[in-house]
Amino acid sequence: MDSTVTKEVATELLPIIRVYKDGTVERLMASPIVPPFPEGDPQTGVLSKDISFSITPDSSISSRLYLPKLPDQQSHKLPILVYFHGGGFCIESASSFLVHRYLNILVSQAKVVVVSVDYRLAPEHLLPIAYDDCWDALNWVASHSARDATDKEPWLLEYGDFERLFIGGDSSGGNIVHNMAIRGGVRISGAILVDPYFWGSKPIGSEPKEGHEESLLSRLWKLAYPSSGLDDPLINPVGPGAPSLAGLGCSRMLVCVAEKDILRDRGIAYIDAVRTSGWEGDVDLFEAEGENHGHHIFYPETDKAKEMFQRLASFLNH
Repeated sequence: MDSTVTKEVATELLPIIRVYKDGTVERLMASPIVPPFPEGDPQTGVLSKDISFSITPDSSISSRLYLPKLPDQQSHKLPILVYFHGGGFCIESASSFLVHRYLNILVSQAKVVVVSVDYRLAPEHLLPIAYDDCWDALNWVASHSARDATDKEPWLLEYGDFERLFIGGDSSGGNIVHNMAIRGGVRISGAILVDPYFWGSKPIGSEPKEGHEESLLSRLWKLAYPSSGLDDPLINPVGPGAPSLAGLGCSRMLVCVAEKDILRDRGIAYIDAVRTSGWEGDVDLFEAEGENHGHHIFYPETDKAKEMFQRLASFLNH
């Protein structure tokens, strides 16, 4: 007797994710899970470890921490980067191979302490849960600056410079960066948005005019936040009803786009809106000519990726 049961598909967003009617989820593009290297990465010497911290008595958030290889007599403290990974709010994690490799390289070059937040994913945990997880994690990191900080993370206390607290992320993580900065309430030195996942109900620039509502990026947002719409300020920060970008809670911003990325025009529109909003900070643009979405994560050995790593390191240290 054949015991094989064919499960019915509820939603399929190829090549990213497949959701079945019984609630199970198949993440098709997610990279493998890799362990941290508490004794140091063999190639870079970067130390990494996984931690979990309590937000309430009933909830906690996991993160992977990174610390660069330092001289024995390290005297000065290092910038802190709270990082939010990409993946359309529904794939990847802080322990995914692509995320881990990327941050190992960045930490090695930029000499920063990184807290990579393992926020909960859709569709099991619909938005705005990921935003709330990231906000809680950012506040937890910032709380280490208090003089009476107790039961805190030793790497942050010993090596972190809280006068240089940055937030950064790629794709959906870049979206999260904006939404953390616009909330305010945490003193942030700078924000890095790489290939940020912004969208809207109407196509702009070079985006295809036909089938916009049923495009992969539209459907991805609907999967992650079905009760929302494509002009929700969370996904369209320059759309109708969005809060003024003059209220961004940081003094510096670096927005990176890739020339061939479908999201490029949204990133440019965001920069233009920031510059004309009355915000008093400094915003810089880095465009990777001839490259596509996430090129520096998928192909970190290319010349364009190396140029971008240098730009990121410079931003984090000036």
